[in-house]
Amino acid sequence: MRRRNTPIKEAILAMLQTTPSALSQDMVAQNLQGVADKVTIYRVLNRFCEDGLAHRIVSDDGKYYFALCLNCADKNHAHNHFHFRCLHCQKVECLAEEVNVNLPSGYKIGNINGWISGYCNTCS
Repeated sequence: MRRRNTPIKEAILAMLQTTPSALSQDMVAQNLQGVADKVTIYRVLNRFCEDGLAHRIVSDDGKYYFALCLNCADKNHAHNHFHFRCLHCQKVECLAEEVNVNLPSGYKIGNINGWISGYCNTCS
């Protein structure tokens, strides 16, 4: 389904494209400085996930973060990688290394969501 392009949608997409780390809804709202309410921001971020433009990450602290999908060929992709959250600056990054798990016969992985918390290269 083709979605209507709006200035808020364009601003959020540009923010995801220019930020190397994943962003929470609060981070996006703070960057937009009151231009859009939190409900609109959350709706746009979730539509990006539905459309395969971004993926949603649930962190170890229960907060949702959103990262732009890079090198994803289709909308049925899985994000089988770990995420890193810095305990000092709170930056959340997707780690590039894909995770491989050997499951028993008959099992199939749909998605892996793993977290590593510590200190990033800037804060350590």
